[in-house]
Amino acid sequence: MTEVSDREPPRRRVPGPARPPRPAQGAQRRPGPAARPQARRPAAPRPRAPRPPAPAKPLRLGSPRPRLRLVGVALALVLTAFVVRLLQVQAVDASTYTAKAEQNRYVGQVLAAERGEITDRSGVALATSEDAYDITADPTMFSAKQLKIDDGPEQAAALLAPILGQDQAALVKKLRPKNSASRYAKLASRQTPQVWKQIRDLRATLAEKASADKTAVNVLGGVFAVPSSKRVYPNGDLAAGILGWVNAEGVGGGGVEQQLNKTLAGKDGKIRYAQSGGRQVPTAGSTETPAVPGSDVELTIDRDIQWAAQNAITEQVRKSKADQGYVIVQDTRTGEILAMANSPGFDPNDLSSASSANMGNAAVQDAYEPGSTAKVVSMAAVLEENAATPLTRVTVPNRLHRGDRLFQDDIDHPTWYLTLNGVLAKSSNIGTILATGQLGKTQPEANQVLASYLRKFGVGQPTGLGFPGETRGILAPAADWSTSQQYTIPFGQGMSVSALQAASVYSTIANGGVRVEPTLVRGTEGPDGRFTPAPAPQTSRVVSAQTARTLSQMLESVVDDREGTGTKARIPGYRVAGKTGTANRVDPATGTYKGYTSSFAGFAPADNPRVTVYCAIQNATKGSYFGGQICGPIFKQVMEFALKTLQVPPTGTKPANLPVTFTP
Repeated sequence: MTEVSDREPPRRRVPGPARPPRPAQGAQRRPGPAARPQARRPAAPRPRAPRPPAPAKPLRLGSPRPRLRLVGVALALVLTAFVVRLLQVQAVDASTYTAKAEQNRYVGQVLAAERGEITDRSGVALATSEDAYDITADPTMFSAKQLKIDDGPEQAAALLAPILGQDQAALVKKLRPKNSASRYAKLASRQTPQVWKQIRDLRATLAEKASADKTAVNVLGGVFAVPSSKRVYPNGDLAAGILGWVNAEGVGGGGVEQQLNKTLAGKDGKIRYAQSGGRQVPTAGSTETPAVPGSDVELTIDRDIQWAAQNAITEQVRKSKADQGYVIVQDTRTGEILAMANSPGFDPNDLSSASSANMGNAAVQDAYEPGSTAKVVSMAAVLEENAATPLTRVTVPNRLHRGDRLFQDDIDHPTWYLTLNGVLAKSSNIGTILATGQLGKTQPEANQVLASYLRKFGVGQPTGLGFPGETRGILAPAADWSTSQQYTIPFGQGMSVSALQAASVYSTIANGGVRVEPTLVRGTEGPDGRFTPAPAPQTSRVVSAQTARTLSQMLESVVDDREGTGTKARIPGYRVAGKTGTANRVDPATGTYKGYTSSFAGFAPADNPRVTVYCAIQNATKGSYFGGQICGPIFKQVMEFALKTLQVPPTGTKPANLPVTFTP
């Protein structure tokens, strides 16, 4: 068995020349020629060959695994976020986003109902509607992101302002609303087709320019038009006080337009459709609720008689330089108002130039002291209560002391010896005070009787017309009459009426003592063409037919007798019953008496009444201010026209010619 040594294996020598054997231990070496010296000199070092340069170490890259892990984690996070958001949009909040998408995609518009016409009693249009457009815009289409410019709203407003007649800054606010997501703005309402054509042509020009030049911008691309209608009054200011007007929102702002707004307006419809870029997508479908047109309203007004009344009062107000005036024409049998004219008036087609003070209907809205035209009520009470007859003698002094006042007539005169008929014919204040004093055993009793008749005739009561802003007049309870009112109310001062109330008093007498509530509407015609008459007016008997007939004869003396104050109201061929009035006027600005209210009221033919005409002028400052002088001619002019228009034949009988005076 061979033993393995742990020693280092023997080095292998390279064969070379044989060396002589070493001598044995203890033996001496002998010098010889071949012997080496015992002391050896170090050999001279041999030059070393230069070492070649060490090769460059190769660049060692780090391990890619950490980087791959990092990228993988980042991608996983991103994908996780997308997945979470996708789940939120498509699952959790799906309905919310669907609703928002529908809201942005679908737009709704109101389909304005066509407003009904207002016509006169013959069907002639007094107020109608014509095609118009509401100019609208989508504000999102004017944004800097959409137009690639910052001043899109300003440029668009600069182009639209002169066409629409609106303030440029106001249009900018509409085109750049606070809510940037808003997609609807109304720039102007009820514009004419000509206005929309201007905008449409300008928009087309800008679009063509933008198509040819990529740097150009169509700043009107977001402007659109919605079909609508515009209220038009073909006769201008004719009957404006009756008709009223329609405001910018399409709602009646006064008169019949306001009173019957629901009937006239109809019911708006709706349409909802998909849109893209502000235009309807035909293939996306739409839902529509059609608009229901309003009903037409037929008034009792006769356009021709209205024109005659308005022309007459306007001319007289101008000549007299008065504050205002009104004329009412009424059918005595039916209570229908044939005309109701005011001056000054307004043109409902151009409200910008109208004065707010003239935009109402003063004939039913003004309350004033009527003066002597109210004496007919005092005489009716005296006759109905059998306190006197037309022939009763009344001695009228120049002055009469009653209470704390001294009363007089409109002129100084010696003592008059008048019949009760003469008291009315000469319009004596003193004679009226004396006559009404016979209505009771005491003055308070007489006051109560007179107040009851005033109320039955409609003073201090609603007329039944239901007109917007209508006054009921002012009549205090008899127990509250002051000392002076006890004696002034019998001749028309100390109380107030409207022109319509005053006219109604005379129509009641003309109708045989039966009061018929005034009416202004004959009926309505619905979209289906069916006509619905207005409800019949209420009626009430105020005085007997005999009293009414006697009063009619007494009123004829005012016009026909040479002693009467209303001779300027005579109409050849017709018997006329009427009464003048001249009252102190309360200035509405100061509340004190200033100027006069001049009036005339009457009816014809007196023997078979058909028409009542009432005229009043406030504060005439030029020429005469007496009612018989400035309102008598107006009465005559309007009454003649109305009788001819209605083809009322001339009177065939003679007047009663009751005596005015007596010989003591």
